[in-house]
Amino acid sequence: MSESIRRSGEYEHPEGDGQAPAADSVQSADPRGAFAPVNPEWPPPPPYAPGRPFAAGPGADGGQGGADGGGTAALPAYPAGPAHASTSRKRTRGPLALLAAVAIASAVVGGGTAFAFQELTGTHTVAASSTTTTNVVPSSQRGSISAIARAVTPSVVEINATLDNGTSTGSGVVVSSKGEVVTNNHVIAGASSIKVRTSDGTSYTAQVVGTDSSKDLALIKLRNASGLKPAALGDSDGLTVGDQVVAIGSPEGLTGTVTSGIVSALHRDVTVPTDENQGQGDGGWPFQFGGHQFNGDTGSSTTTYQAIQTDASLNPGNSGGALIDASGNVVGINSAMYSANQASDSSNAGSVGLGFAIPVNTVKSDLATLRSGSQN
Repeated sequence: MSESIRRSGEYEHPEGDGQAPAADSVQSADPRGAFAPVNPEWPPPPPYAPGRPFAAGPGADGGQGGADGGGTAALPAYPAGPAHASTSRKRTRGPLALLAAVAIASAVVGGGTAFAFQELTGTHTVAASSTTTTNVVPSSQRGSISAIARAVTPSVVEINATLDNGTSTGSGVVVSSKGEVVTNNHVIAGASSIKVRTSDGTSYTAQVVGTDSSKDLALIKLRNASGLKPAALGDSDGLTVGDQVVAIGSPEGLTGTVTSGIVSALHRDVTVPTDENQGQGDGGWPFQFGGHQFNGDTGSSTTTYQAIQTDASLNPGNSGGALIDASGNVVGINSAMYSANQASDSSNAGSVGLGFAIPVNTVKSDLATLRSGSQN
């Protein structure tokens, strides 16, 4: 944090002949001062009792007592030694007290405790709130594709689902250290078994926790997983057209593939099947956009959601993977892409720069429902 914080626990202890301090050296004891204490017992009271008024004897300096004697002079209630006293001692706070103070202050401002903790400890294990983003990559490397890839690839997994009529390959984003993974519903719909492989090559079996076909989202849980790196979920409402984005997934089973592009458009209406028997088309999951159908027939049972459009290269197998902003926050779950694999001319096959992602704010609003075990 760039702000300079004055520590209210710094007391100067007067030492000397007990004479009144200079008026400009008195420190304010107003509890509404620069920094509120973390708890009522800290900082401890000053080691000296507050000063009391005393009778000033005859003096030659012309104070309120005057040179003619008598009179009383009311001293400040809180003693302080001369500002230049070389023998004063300061009470300092340890880093734990500072950490607690900053976390409390962040909570008062609203919803920032997790972010404050991550920034102070250098870890990123808590998903950001809907209005807060974190710097997953160092600010000096913001926008660096290689830095984003290093930071986020461990949070993206490959998913292989066994279906009655074949297999389905997709990707997923880790949202908890114990193995919760968000993916597209169409990746695991109708699966009799699910296997997941992390970026380091470790394989797990997984079970479905919850599904929401109306948003094409699903939550699966890896069995006996621990210590995984959850992704930082950003704020998709903060995106603007032209923003840089990075996509990470497993197209055609190529785990950890990284591509990049920009946000081409926002709030695109994309229609996808809700019938799990519709299956993957030859060129990927069927969808409708702009009155046209891509990758096959979407069928009669469909749902429509507003998506982020990107020109980052997406191919079959990227479904369920991460769309990431320049700071390393996941801002979307890749869900639909047009692939020209059906073209007779092989030179036209592959990504054509038309991909769509479910905004991460939609994911965050649906996460509690998915965790509850709801399946629809």
